[in-house]
Amino acid sequence: MTETKHTFCRICEALCGLEVDVEGNRVVDIRPDDVHVATAGYACVKGLRQHELFGSPDRLRHPLARRGPRGASSLERATWDEALGDIGARVRAIREAHGPDSIAMYVGTAAGFGVLHPVFAQGFMTGLGSRSMYASASQDCSNKFAVARAMYGFPFTQPFPDVDRTQCLIVVGANPAVSKWSFLQVPNPIARLKAIVARGGKVWFVDPRRTESAKVAGEHVFIRPGTDVFFYLAFLHEVLASGRVDEGRLAAHAHGLERLREVAGPWTAERAADVTGVEADVLRRMVSDYLAADGAALYCSTGVNMGPEGSLSFWLQEAINAVSGNLDRRGGTLVGQGVIDFARFGAKHGVLLRDDRSRVGGFMAVNDAFPGGTLADEIRTPGPGKIRALFVTGGNPLITMPASDRLRGALSELELLVVLDILPTETASIADWVLPCTSPLERADLPFVFPLMLGLQARPYLQATKRIVAPEGEVRDEATIYLDLARASGVNLFGSRVAQRAFELARSYETRRRRRATPDAEPGVPDEALLSLLLRLTGQGSFDSLLAERHGRLRPEHEPGSFLGRRVTTPDGRVELAPRALVDATSRLEARFAAERSGKHRLKLITKRAVTTHNSWTHNHERMIGADGTNHLYVHPDDAARLGLREGALCDVRSKAGAVRLPVKLLADLMPGTVALPHGWGHQAAKRLSIASRTAGVNVNLLAADGADNLEPFSGMAQLTAIPVDVAPAEGPRDPSVWSGIGPTT
Repeated sequence: MTETKHTFCRICEALCGLEVDVEGNRVVDIRPDDVHVATAGYACVKGLRQHELFGSPDRLRHPLARRGPRGASSLERATWDEALGDIGARVRAIREAHGPDSIAMYVGTAAGFGVLHPVFAQGFMTGLGSRSMYASASQDCSNKFAVARAMYGFPFTQPFPDVDRTQCLIVVGANPAVSKWSFLQVPNPIARLKAIVARGGKVWFVDPRRTESAKVAGEHVFIRPGTDVFFYLAFLHEVLASGRVDEGRLAAHAHGLERLREVAGPWTAERAADVTGVEADVLRRMVSDYLAADGAALYCSTGVNMGPEGSLSFWLQEAINAVSGNLDRRGGTLVGQGVIDFARFGAKHGVLLRDDRSRVGGFMAVNDAFPGGTLADEIRTPGPGKIRALFVTGGNPLITMPASDRLRGALSELELLVVLDILPTETASIADWVLPCTSPLERADLPFVFPLMLGLQARPYLQATKRIVAPEGEVRDEATIYLDLARASGVNLFGSRVAQRAFELARSYETRRRRRATPDAEPGVPDEALLSLLLRLTGQGSFDSLLAERHGRLRPEHEPGSFLGRRVTTPDGRVELAPRALVDATSRLEARFAAERSGKHRLKLITKRAVTTHNSWTHNHERMIGADGTNHLYVHPDDAARLGLREGALCDVRSKAGAVRLPVKLLADLMPGTVALPHGWGHQAAKRLSIASRTAGVNVNLLAADGADNLEPFSGMAQLTAIPVDVAPAEGPRDPSVWSGIGPTT
């Protein structure tokens, strides 16, 4: 008999409401929830086919152990008792001999799409006393966190466009039609973009590619990859010269305007155009639309974040929104609020505000994590704090991090590598232990931290979900795994004996309860009870009461005017328009400008997404990878003719960090001088992924450099776009057995 259940997707920020048909303990169909309070019948192909991905025969269902040295042994099935016993003993020994910081954790994007997973993972590391946290944010968004802390006092204070009311939206380096919105839940992005134009508003897209978003609404302007900072400087210059700055309002709520004037002074629209390719009159037309609108917003995402000056660019964008009077304004940019004032709580208690610096490179911690781009060196550099053990949770760094071939070599040198995941990824393929985790459909949950704690939603709401199906095999949820690992390692979760004992008692009770219904059920923490406690503590009622509102519960609308003078958490309660560290960093821009001028002849590589894929997650599904089973290098026809490249023929792409070989596709939507290569591919080393391992795609991050000298200094971001490359017809055949595309890994 078919039973229909309601839940929400946890693949990306859109969190689309879903209807799920279940027969027995098997999901047979997923549809959009047509009457969901916020997503209203919208969902993408990834969310609607996730049960096929999670139901793959390749799914991890039992712990796996490596019984001998890496390279000379394979992973074999093991028991949980063996896993916890061996991992715990090795962690104890490493911690005792080398100190807690020798044990590290890498937290991937997937950990952020549930509530309990990141909390218990951090609790385990706190119990160990280790500061060695690394996060995928340093590949795509740490710049936003670092700048927000400097300007607003807290990293998660992230203003967002009032999409449903704005009269002018300028989008730089983002493609919401395919990637959705980052740091904001906006379902059905195409409809939202069209609605702005339909109500008489202006939409601009500034991007090296005429994206899917630019094709459905507004105007598109080409910009040379990696020159965003000069675009923003010229935009700020024009705004300040317009005489439209409300200095009285700024004086009450911000400081640093005069320093901003000094920074922007030399950067006229004509000067910036020399490297950006954005003509001066076009930029002034954008500024005119922006200033004339009754509510306007500049917005950027990974195309800016992952470039060479992501922090300076985002800072200038936020400064423009503030000095133009659009910050905290209806139709401008708003600062949401979750069920608690998380920024005020964090600022008061020091949450996510560590001031220490990394051992390699001296990078400041961002959200209490160090840059992933230094991880290989942290493993290989001798001395106190050298990383000897690594836990990887909710991520796949061998695909997503820069210089991934170099990282592969470093991970192979660890004394202990433990991976928690759903599928046997590249990183799992070289691990000592692989621990199988529940999928989103197998756990109870609330919307993840951005909507729950910060209100980063175009339409604020809450929703609860029970597990849709019971876990199969011996999979366990991450909260339970980290609770058990803490005990096995001889430490207490969160460093609290009381917390450890309380969670263990709760786990025992929940396990007995489950086994009364299913005798062989795996142990687990009482997830619904813990989520209910969180809701009650924040005044949202019980889990069951929220669950009864199966299409979601609307929360109060965002309140323009509720941020400035009320919720800014800097020491004096005012926005810092010109943080000293960022102003000082602008001193390097003259040299970068000169380098851009002299390097105009070089091709620049950008990334590209497909609506069917999400980072490295979905390539083990035949319908997601496409008929060719590979990614391509997209080249403008003029560049192809100049370089002797042909559609479908192989080409070699070389950067200072590495080289790959893959087929060419012609794409007139690119700015000449720009090539594009989709990321997330290159799964040949993950032999247990029966579909993904047979694909011929290459990992674009082999072309990105790691190491302290190659990271953006303020936030530690890796440069994963706007990479200078040389492209030529391939020399010799392609070897499908080589995952890098040209040569063996190092």
